[in-house]
Amino acid sequence: MALGALEARQIIPDSGPKREVLREKGQFWTPDWIAQAMVSYVTLDSPTHIFDPAVGAGVFFRAAKNVAEERGGEIGFLGNELDPSALQEALYNGLSADDLAHIEIRDFILNPPTGPFKAIVANPPYIRHHRLPYDVKQELRHIGVNSLGKPLDGRAGLHIYFLIRALRLLDKHGRLAFIMPADTCEGVFSSTLWKWIAGNYRLEAVITFAPHASPFPKVDTNPIIFMLSNEPPREEFFWARCVQPQTRALKNWADSGFCAIDTADVEIYKRSLSEGLSTGLSRPPTKSDCESATLGDFASVLRGIATGANDFFFLTADRADKLQIPDDFLIPAVGRTRDAPTDEITHETIEALDMKGRPTFLFSPDGRRKDNFPPSVREYLDYGENAGIHKKSLISTRRPWYKMETRTPPPILFAYLGRRNARFIRNRAGVVPLTGFLCVYPHRDDIESVERLWQALRHPETIANLSLVGKSYGGGAIKVEPRSLERLPIPKQVATSLEFVAPYQVNQTKFW
Repeated sequence: MALGALEARQIIPDSGPKREVLREKGQFWTPDWIAQAMVSYVTLDSPTHIFDPAVGAGVFFRAAKNVAEERGGEIGFLGNELDPSALQEALYNGLSADDLAHIEIRDFILNPPTGPFKAIVANPPYIRHHRLPYDVKQELRHIGVNSLGKPLDGRAGLHIYFLIRALRLLDKHGRLAFIMPADTCEGVFSSTLWKWIAGNYRLEAVITFAPHASPFPKVDTNPIIFMLSNEPPREEFFWARCVQPQTRALKNWADSGFCAIDTADVEIYKRSLSEGLSTGLSRPPTKSDCESATLGDFASVLRGIATGANDFFFLTADRADKLQIPDDFLIPAVGRTRDAPTDEITHETIEALDMKGRPTFLFSPDGRRKDNFPPSVREYLDYGENAGIHKKSLISTRRPWYKMETRTPPPILFAYLGRRNARFIRNRAGVVPLTGFLCVYPHRDDIESVERLWQALRHPETIANLSLVGKSYGGGAIKVEPRSLERLPIPKQVATSLEFVAPYQVNQTKFW
């Protein structure tokens, strides 16, 4: 099948039970233009077979047949698949029973094949850690210890262990191409993972995608292709950013062994491995600016309040009134980023939310005994226990279960994940945020200092630096954790233009 011919397309529902099934299985098929580029790389040395640890609909095998035909040769197929129905789809999509004759129905992670394999290619199932059973997580922990010498952080998804297993099965001089979500090099586990990979294998190329060129435009993930060989590590690698979907340039580039190509469809850089790992493999190359201050020089960051049950603890004004909850146990709050439509939250913002019937009060009991609360509060807590609120996972760890987290209203909020651009919000209404926001607490809280910091954080050059510290998702969305946000660079020219005194210019005990 030639590139550009009719390819098998996966229909991805926007929501509902069918979408949830895809999330549970992690099954999102790779488009042909991506599969052919990946296969072109792993078959550069003309291996006799190609191995796919998660065969699915057989996209990579169909691509391999095409590439082999173009080169005037043949190739055999080996692989594993856990879901037999996926192989039926592979037959429907043009593969023959002979093509699939050596595909085994087996769990590649828990019951891996013997190997080794000269050419491995995969789009492993993207199943996040919270969807994995406890016993599977324990097995994954053992894989991390046996492979890397230490366990990975428990937030590593199943796809990470597909990569580890596959690399350990890669034959000497063999090649591997995996398309993975960006958390592979952005997650809390990534430093440990890539220290092991970079110390034992050769990273040859990394391919990223502009949001409009994503291979999975309806999937909330930022995909990256990693191309590695079982060769001694090398200090340089190629980093590419594809800016045009359905381009043949990626395949041509892989076919050429990463020789330079003259195209506007793909931006290509040669980078040092140390810089790439330091900056982040999902991010473009940057020159370190040792004169840049960071947000952490001027403020500390905490996550918003996690109630564990917003339906119970986050109340509308009308409901709080009907429950007769005293004001002493109600704190003005904001829950969703869409409830803060501008870069400022004012009293008018909260009034407008009240008019729409949105929750604006956090029910915030302290740790006193239940019988020491006013009758209306006791009655509501009893209602919560009868509804099983106290048994929810987060709430059950609290003593007593109803004792709410506390936060001083932060002068600045950060909306860290959403369909809107990530942004810093001035909190003029004195509300506390839930977990849709991060809390930014300036080291100096006088109004002038807070306003100057807010302006610096809103500056386009500062906002652009969020990509250097955040985890990237589909459609250009970014999620930034509290410690990562404290590392956000504030460009020197931004700080200077706003009359900052950068911390490296003054006594280190001062911040302004």
